[in-house]
Amino acid sequence: MSAPSAVTAKERAAASGQLLAAVDIGGTKIAAGLVDRTGELLYQVSRPTPAQESGSAVLTAVHAAVEHLAADPRWGRVAALGIGSAGPVDTARGTVSPVNIPGWRDFPLVRSMAAHPALAGLPMVLGGDAVAMAAAEHWRGAARGHANALCIVVSTGVGAGLILDGAVYPGPTGNAGHLGHICVDLDGDPCACGSRGCVEGLASGTAIARRALRDGWQPHGSDASAGAVAASARRGDPIALAAFDRAAQALAAGIAATATLVEIDLAVIGGGVAQAGDLLFAPLRRHLARYATLSFTSAIRVVPAALGTDAGLVGAAALAAPRLGATAAPSS
Repeated sequence: MSAPSAVTAKERAAASGQLLAAVDIGGTKIAAGLVDRTGELLYQVSRPTPAQESGSAVLTAVHAAVEHLAADPRWGRVAALGIGSAGPVDTARGTVSPVNIPGWRDFPLVRSMAAHPALAGLPMVLGGDAVAMAAAEHWRGAARGHANALCIVVSTGVGAGLILDGAVYPGPTGNAGHLGHICVDLDGDPCACGSRGCVEGLASGTAIARRALRDGWQPHGSDASAGAVAASARRGDPIALAAFDRAAQALAAGIAATATLVEIDLAVIGGGVAQAGDLLFAPLRRHLARYATLSFTSAIRVVPAALGTDAGLVGAAALAAPRLGATAAPSS
């Protein structure tokens, strides 16, 4: 598909009804969308991520998604682009090193995106996928109206983003609030990050399945995923229930530690593992009551995320929304 002619940022800013473009890059899927000033997702496209191919092949897939989006007649109203990517990210340098995309290590994503003709002159904001999720939930979801919150993605890994004083707080490199790599078990198993006893190693979907199998859980058929563990737990399997309880305990310890540092009053939990519902949330709230005991942490509420699979694109757009002016920025 040929790229549309370049439109300058000034021309875009002059267009009526400004829109935000958003790109959400994960190890499984690359999505692109158009989002209006209120955070409504108007249109989206997606394609599989060629995660095990070369870095250039992944970039080609991202560009293809952008080109498909740019063919929409509303593209001329786009005034800024938000990019949410699996991480680690380095927003100061505009680079990404997603664990699940081996071909991208210190990959200059912002520079590579800016070189595409469809994106010429377009302001861009890069963020990690968990920070984007936090921005989305603060703008349109479960954290709306809260000035201080922690938003957590519990999936194959555990990521998180912070809302502090009414705004997303990404930190200098875009990785602030990375709850997945808080140590909650001093003598725990080594983590891929180089530490040990991390929340991610205890509470991720991968960790839940690994612990259940280690403790003798027998899957039905070939599915040994966290979802299969959840199905067994719903049938009352004690090993499966214990795996979710241990994950919830690790999450509770991480949330309590974060609350002690920055005084959040809300924890929003999303991601695939959160779909287990009360299998996760009931023990999580019980353990949190044991860990968050100080007067300024004991009132933390834990709620499920509201935006589901739209969070990545809405969140990427939310990161770029301040480029449209204060009225477009997510507010508390």
